[in-house]
Amino acid sequence: MWISVVIAIVVGYLLGNLNGAVCISALLHDDVRTHGSGNAGLTNFIRNYGSSKALLVLLIDGLKAVVACVVGGLLMKAHGYYLEGVAIGGSGAMLGHIYPVFFGFRGGKGALSGLFVVYMIDWRIGLILTAVFLGTYFITHYVSLGSVLAALALVTSFALLHHDRIVVMTVGIVMGLMVIVMHRTNLVRLFRGTERKTNLFKKGNQA
Repeated sequence: MWISVVIAIVVGYLLGNLNGAVCISALLHDDVRTHGSGNAGLTNFIRNYGSSKALLVLLIDGLKAVVACVVGGLLMKAHGYYLEGVAIGGSGAMLGHIYPVFFGFRGGKGALSGLFVVYMIDWRIGLILTAVFLGTYFITHYVSLGSVLAALALVTSFALLHHDRIVVMTVGIVMGLMVIVMHRTNLVRLFRGTERKTNLFKKGNQA
C-alpha cells in the first residue's frame, strides 16, 4: 500500500508542475513571474495579460488537479482507500503547483488548484469554499482575502465533515493552512491597507 501512496504523491507532484500561468505566458514568449507580484497564479496572470486567456490557465490548473486525484484514487482503491487516494494525489498536485521543480520552485499559491482538489474530495465543501470566495471578492474585490477566508472555511469544513477519516481530514486541513501561509505577505498588506484590489474580468488592477 505504501508504494501506492508514494506513486500517488509523485505523480500528483509532477502533474502539479504544469503551471497554467507559466505555460500560457511562455506561449506568449513571456514569463508571468517577471511581472507584477512575481507570482505564477491566476490573479497575477489576469493583471498582466487580461482575462481573455485566463480560461486556459484555469483549464490547465484544474485538469492537472483532477487527473492527480483520479490517479491517486485508483491507486488506493485496491486497498479500500479510494477517497484517501484522491486526497493524497491531489495534495501532491497542489504541492507541485506551489513548488514546481521544473520552474525553479517558483509557482503559484495553490488556492485554485486546491479548490479543484477539494471538489474531487467533497463537492459540498467545494461549494462552500466557492461561495465564501465569491462573496468576499464581490464585496471587497480582494482576491487574497477571499482566498484566505475560503482556506479557513476549508480547514473548518474538513474538521467537521471528515473527522472520521483521519487522512482525508488531515490533508484538507494541511491544504488550507498551506494556502494561508502562501498568502502571508498579502495578509500583512491587508492589515496595512496597502493590498491591491483586482478586477478578475479585465487586465490590470481595480482602481
